[in-house]
Amino acid sequence: MKGKGLLAGIVLIVLLLVLPAFTSYNSMVGLEEQVNNRWSQIENQLTRRADLIPNLVETVKGYAQHEEDIFTEIAEARSRLAGAGTAEERMDVENQLTGALSRLLAISENYPDLKADVNFRQLQDELAGTENRIATSRKDYNDAVTDFNSRIRRFPTVIFANMMGFDKKIYFEAPEGVEEAPTVDFTNE
Repeated sequence: MKGKGLLAGIVLIVLLLVLPAFTSYNSMVGLEEQVNNRWSQIENQLTRRADLIPNLVETVKGYAQHEEDIFTEIAEARSRLAGAGTAEERMDVENQLTGALSRLLAISENYPDLKADVNFRQLQDELAGTENRIATSRKDYNDAVTDFNSRIRRFPTVIFANMMGFDKKIYFEAPEGVEEAPTVDFTNE
């Protein structure tokens, strides 16, 4: 009898130690998948924006042919986007592309005919809607990263997270200087 009671006690202790590990692991997997899903949503919106850019550039080119620098900058950013491998690289290129697009739209202010063009207005509206979706997706991603990072840093989960190879995720941060409006200088014309 004592042997069965001792064995039952050992099994109970093992279960009490192992069950939280399984629960914690499953929770971390779920949170990591949520982060991955949110990142995927950002990529979907960034792809949509990248698809709108050539149409917007071509429309602006018809009115602002001497603004070649901005067109080159946008084209280079789009090509770097294809080569971005890591999330950090992708975020950096996306931030550069966002800055270039801001300057492109600021340039349009100097061309009243362009601002009145139906295609330009439609593309600008689509781009604005996409930018709003990107902002929402970035917020959702950062919220998921917060949940995940908080979870893997809490005790005792931090022990299991380190053993199982769960690493902190990075936040999608706004580029430096985004709070300032782009400067457009037409004095060289």
